[in-house]
Amino acid sequence: MTTTAEGPVGRLGRTAAVVESTRQVGSYLALTFDDGPHPVHTPHLLSVLREHGVTAVFCLWGAHALDHPEIVRAIVADGHQLGNHGMHHDDMTDWPAERVRADLAETTAAIRAAVPGAPIPYFRAPFGRWGCTPEVARGLGMVPLGWRVAAEDWEPPGTAELVHRVESRLTPGSVVLLHDGGGDRSQTVEAVAALLPRLTARGWHFSGPARRA
Repeated sequence: MTTTAEGPVGRLGRTAAVVESTRQVGSYLALTFDDGPHPVHTPHLLSVLREHGVTAVFCLWGAHALDHPEIVRAIVADGHQLGNHGMHHDDMTDWPAERVRADLAETTAAIRAAVPGAPIPYFRAPFGRWGCTPEVARGLGMVPLGWRVAAEDWEPPGTAELVHRVESRLTPGSVVLLHDGGGDRSQTVEAVAALLPRLTARGWHFSGPARRA
C-alpha cells in the first residue's frame, strides 16, 4: 500500500471480494508487510520473525524483487507467504482490466525469477486503491488482500507509537498492515520486535489471512 503525500488512501474502493480477516476465529491476527524487499530492513525483520517463530505475508514490488532476488529467496526459505503488490506501485484505480492483468503478470514473473514455482496466493492493490483489481487478481488465482488494522508507519511516528497503534486497534481476526520497504522502516522493525512477545503473552496467536472474503 504505502504513501502518498497525505498518506495512504486506505479503504477507498473496498469491495466484498477483499479479504481482511484471518483463517481462524478468535484471538488471531495476520501480519502483512508491503513495499519490500528492502536490502536493509527486510533482512532485519526476517531475523525478528524467525526469533519468535512467526510467519507473515510479504507483498512485494516487482521492481524491488528484481533488484533483490536473494531477499525474496530468504523470505520464502523462512516459510513466509508472498503477495503481488504491483510492478512499480502504481495507482491502478482507473486502469482497464487488460492493463491490470499485464502488470500483475509482470510482477508475478519478477518474483518467480527469484523463486521459480513459489506460490503467490495474495494481491494487494498499491495505495489500497482497488478499481477492478480484485476481479483481475482472482482471475489470476490470487486473493485480494486488504487489512483491518493499519499501523500508519509510512511516516514513522516513533516505535512506541507504532506499538500503541497496533495494540489499541487490534480486534480478533485482524489482518495487520505494516511496511518493510518504501522508506526508512527501522521503527517498524523495532515495533514488531516489541509487539511479538507482548501479544503472545496476552494470548494472541499468529495466523495467515483467509483465502476468501
